[in-house]
Formats: sequence, structure tokens, C-alpha cells
Amino acid sequence: MFYELFVGLRYTRSRRRAQGRNRLISFISLISIIGIALGVMTLIIVLSVMNGFQEVLRENTLDVVSHIEVESTKGTGRVLHWQQVIEDASLHPEVEAAAPYVNGQGMLTLGETGRGVQVRGILPELENTVANFSKHMQVGTLDALQPGSFGIILGSELAWRLGAGPGDRLTLIAPQGMATPAAVMPRMRQFKVVGIFDAGQNDYDSVLALVHLADAQALYRMDDSVSGVRLRLKNLFAAPTVSRDLARIISTPGLALRDWTRIHANLFRAVAQEKTMMMLFLFLIVTVAVFNVVASLTMTVQEKAADIAILRTLGASPLSIMTIFIIQGSIIGVVGLAAGLAGGLAIAFNLDVIIPAIEYVTGAIVWDKTIYKIPALPSKVLASDVVTILTVSFLLTLIAAIYPSWRASCVKPAEALRYE
Repeated sequence: MFYELFVGLRYTRSRRRAQGRNRLISFISLISIIGIALGVMTLIIVLSVMNGFQEVLRENTLDVVSHIEVESTKGTGRVLHWQQVIEDASLHPEVEAAAPYVNGQGMLTLGETGRGVQVRGILPELENTVANFSKHMQVGTLDALQPGSFGIILGSELAWRLGAGPGDRLTLIAPQGMATPAAVMPRMRQFKVVGIFDAGQNDYDSVLALVHLADAQALYRMDDSVSGVRLRLKNLFAAPTVSRDLARIISTPGLALRDWTRIHANLFRAVAQEKTMMMLFLFLIVTVAVFNVVASLTMTVQEKAADIAILRTLGASPLSIMTIFIIQGSIIGVVGLAAGLAGGLAIAFNLDVIIPAIEYVTGAIVWDKTIYKIPALPSKVLASDVVTILTVSFLLTLIAAIYPSWRASCVKPAEALRYE
């Protein structure tokens, strides 16, 4: 064992009979370790919760939208040969399912209440393969949508605002006009509510209405064309690469492909940016704890000035003296990081147990399921986050140890031993 490591370990250990200044130094070292541990633990817990939220948000969003959408770039906004598009797209090994859709705007009215809606025409048997509406159905099923029956499935928020329930008949007004001898009249059609879904996303629950593809084609005069084709992939993170591949595979001209990372780019970019800013703010906690390391080592250097002088007279170089105190600072950092890592992982992996226990003991509601529509506080520990936290925290500790260690290497033996 190098003597620098031996001396560094000896200086770090607390003495049971330490008195006065020695006891104060040991206490400050303990505070440094606790501060680093709390900072690391907080970082791991908070980032794990944010990762969990991001994953839940992505899953809920992609439950009602597709991984890739194939749309027309022409002014008509129609895809004529959508069957060929599905056939071509299915040649790619990553494409798991495909389904056509019709998108349209309109207004739903019930009595004197009206709401603007986004109408999506679907084929129920294919829609279940590219989206997961079935999981979010509160009333009815997608199979209740039959061609020619003019049934409609509403988002929960939309149904609540309209005051609509199963069996109610709504009037859907399409913006496309119908020419009459008197004037151009909007197209209207009555639809019967056959289901209600709750996707947990207000952007969809408050505006989206599902109808059968054939009914949407009839209402918007689409004939046999559709607005586009939705694709589901085996690996959703491969969407950008698959989009580029499909652009070469699909033979139908005049089409554009958009993957979910582009459709919802602002949403997920905002979440990622929020996570980054939160990480920077939380690292300030570790930085504050690191200042305690500076104070602890500085006091140790002053208290051990005589020991340093003796080591120098025995032949220790300034670099060796500096190494001793860097080792001492590193040990404080490693112990704090280990404690923080253990505590952070233990809490992050057991939030689903800890939160209910806190609610049971305190009687307070920590996690309101009715607000977030998520059964438990989500948490996902990423190895990359943990490695980043430990690496940056340890580097901060090393940086903090450099100045006191340098001061120790500058101690002059003659002056240090003058009054000994």
C-alpha cells in the first residue's frame, strides 16, 4: 500500500477520543458526507420520477396516435391508393401494423350546446392494431362503430362538456358546404353516441371524436380515399430511421411521412429540457455539500501542519503531500456517493410502496390519482442518469479537494515546527 493512501485513510477516520479541533474536523467531515449523500439521493429520486413521467406521457400519447403517419403532400390532402401504401409499408421488418384514417374538422351539437371537434374516421378492426383505444374505453367498444350506422365515440372531456351519454343523438356539422338553389349550406348528419374513451390526455379527450371510416368518407365526400395511413412499429425509438427507409420503399408518389418524434417534438423537447434544468438546479445541492469538503480539508491541513512538516523532512515530496489530502477528500466523496446511491435507489425503486405508507401514516394525500389519472407515482431509474450523477458529483469533490491539498503541499517544515 502506498503510504499516501495509508495516511489519507488515517486522517479520514474519526477518533473516538477526539477532542477540541479534531472533533470539529470530524464533525465537518461527517456533515460533508451527509450533504453529498442527500444531494445524490435527491438527484436520483427526482430524475427517476421525471423519467417515469416522461415514459407515462409517451405511452399515453402513443396509445391514441401512431408511431408514423403517411399523408399526402398534395392540396387535396387525400391518399387515393392507401391499400398499396399499406402493402408497401408492410414490407419493412419494423412495421408491425397499419391502418387508414380520415381526419376532419366539425362541430358537434346537443340541444343548445356545441363544441368544435376533430373527427377521425377509422376501421375498428385495424385501429386496434396501431393504437390502444381499447385500454381507454370507459363505455362501449370500438367494434360498436359499424359502417352506415353513424355511431360516434367521444372523448370523456368532450362528452362531459356536451352533456352527452351513450344513446344520445348528436348533430355533426362539417365545414364542407353543400350547394343548394338558395345558398351553400353546411353538411350535417346525426350520430349516435356508442362509446366514451378517456386517454388521460386533455388534447384528445376534449376534442377527439371517432367514427367509422365509411361514415367519415361519406360525410366529407372522400369517396374511397383517406387522409392518410397510420403505422405502428416494433421499436418506437426506431421511428426516424424507419421513416427514411419507408420514403424509399413506398411507391405511391406525393406522400410525406412524419414520425412521433416530429409530430410531438415540442412536447417531448419541453420535457427533456425541464429534466436538464432540474438536474442543473439539483447539482447545486451537491455543490453546497462540496464546500463543506473544502472547509474540512482546510482545517485538517492547519491541524496537521506539524505532521506535514515531519513527512517533508523524511523526504516526502510536495506532490505526495498533495496526494494525501486529495485521497482524504476522495474518500469523503466516495462514502457520500455510496450512501446517496444506496438511499436514492432504495427510494426510487419503492415509491409505489413508500407514498401509500406516507399517506397512511399522515392521513394526507401525497399523490392524487384523480388529478393525474396515473395509479401510482411513476419512477424509472436510468443507468445513464445514475452514472452521470456519480461522475459529476465525484469530479466536484475532487475539484474541491485540490485547493486545500495544494495549500498542504506548500507548508514549509521550518515554519511549521518552529513552535512545536
